Amino acid sequence: MAILEGKKAIIIGDRDGIPGPAIAECVQTAGAEVVFSSTECFV
Repeated sequence: MAILEGKKAIIIGDRDGIPGPAIAECVQTAGAEVVFSSTECFV
């Protein structure tokens, strides 16, 4: 059983850290549906 099964997720990654698509892959593997994913620059 996945820990995020049936949940929806909004992903905001960091350009200098972990990008959004990488986080989205992990969240999808855990069973969640990614409804929005973006990589931003927080300077």
